[in-house]
Amino acid sequence: MTTRTTAEPPAAAPLLDLQALVVAVRRRRRLWCAMALLGLLVGAAVAVLLPTPPTAVTKVLVAHKEDQPNDPGTLIRTDVALLGTTRIADDALKSLKSPENPADFLRDYQGTGLTNNLLQIDVTGASDAQAVARAKALADAFVADHVRRMWDAAKTEAKALDDQRDRLRDELAQVNKAIGDRPPGGDPKDSASVESRFARRAELTSRIADFDQRAEEARTGTPQVIAGTQIVDAPRALPRSLAKAALTDAAVGLVLGLVLGLAVAAVGVVVADRPVLRRDIAANLGASVLAELPRRSGRPWQRRRIRAAHERLVGSLARAVRGSAEPVALLELGCARSTRALALDLAGSLGPDGPVAVVDGLPGPQLAGRRRKPAGPGVVSGEPAAAGSHEERRFGVGSVAPGTAWTDLRHLGTRAVLVVRAGHGSAAWLHTVARHLAEQRIAVIGVVLIDPDPRDRTDGTLWDGPRTAPRGGKERPARQNGEGRPRAQLPLLCATRIADDDQEAR
Repeated sequence: MTTRTTAEPPAAAPLLDLQALVVAVRRRRRLWCAMALLGLLVGAAVAVLLPTPPTAVTKVLVAHKEDQPNDPGTLIRTDVALLGTTRIADDALKSLKSPENPADFLRDYQGTGLTNNLLQIDVTGASDAQAVARAKALADAFVADHVRRMWDAAKTEAKALDDQRDRLRDELAQVNKAIGDRPPGGDPKDSASVESRFARRAELTSRIADFDQRAEEARTGTPQVIAGTQIVDAPRALPRSLAKAALTDAAVGLVLGLVLGLAVAAVGVVVADRPVLRRDIAANLGASVLAELPRRSGRPWQRRRIRAAHERLVGSLARAVRGSAEPVALLELGCARSTRALALDLAGSLGPDGPVAVVDGLPGPQLAGRRRKPAGPGVVSGEPAAAGSHEERRFGVGSVAPGTAWTDLRHLGTRAVLVVRAGHGSAAWLHTVARHLAEQRIAVIGVVLIDPDPRDRTDGTLWDGPRTAPRGGKERPARQNGEGRPRAQLPLLCATRIADDDQEAR
């Protein structure tokens, strides 16, 4: 009885891979650093080319008759809104004897409510003296308008109270007349009516006294409000410093540029979908990451380790080429220069075994246009890797960048090592590369990752898949030697990685 096992379905991919996003944004640090630097320069240039105009400031204490301890600031906001009216602006311009339009003058000042009763006025001008004069005229115009409104409100309220009092007095006079006109010794039945008239007279007398008191309070309270509204901070010009303004604007520009650069980099990463992590590159190509090398020389204390890793990679490739029953090719994606240097070092490593020729399939004069050294390897182009004499060992170097002639790749070798720069190709193009290589029956041995992220801790090994790309179809049978035994199969490349620090290296 045979038991059939079914592979578990893969876990659903997250909608947004934060780790890949952070790594990709960090790799695009040139973009957001350039944006931050541009913002800094623009901010400094704005401070120099568009300096802050002369500004004067004054503070006015505004007293309100309706002041309450729990006032949420409605009254002071009303005062700020009144300050921004053409009536106040026109009064201030009249005191300054200026022909300026009040609507234009409104753009040169603003009011700010500091507390429920404290109003700050900021005014700009052509000079410090003009700004101070404008601030004083605005403060005086606002105080005068506030006092006039308080007086008008008090007069209106007192007049209403006086009118009500006079009406009650007229009614009281009628009641007194009715009481005085009662004949002496009248009918006892009219005693109830007389008592009601006396009660009405007492009520009217009390209400008249109340209206008198309220009218007096209205008149008395207004001078207190008027006296409490005054300029508490005389108009003064604010000090101006070009260096301080430049530093402030430059800091603001730096922050804005940095934020904008990070946003552009993040959006570009999400839209472009260019894998940078080992696991993503391996998953899209269908082959494990066997080695990695930095694109640049790195820091001085890391160059020795980088050279050692490069030499180990070249040695592994040389053993793979020697032990392969089929021709091997190096196929680059976004790192032609690194692949060229790797191919030349590999040819030099194979030199002691016999004549070596490199089949150049790179676009442009990458290898064919190179001046050959007397003891260096030969470079041929346009010939199959298997052609030539049996004593000469050949391996191909090609490209899988967009525009590649896929049918020509098989002439470079039926087994390939992909040399891929991290973050260069999109996920769709990596799938395209794997599909075309599978259609050409080119088995992918593994991936050499160029310029990896130093903080990438993901695993680039396909544990659940075969050594080569799963899309490669059936493997070709290994060539046999004269004794009928298969030749040694292609060995795996050793994974080469550059340590990030001395502790990790130890």
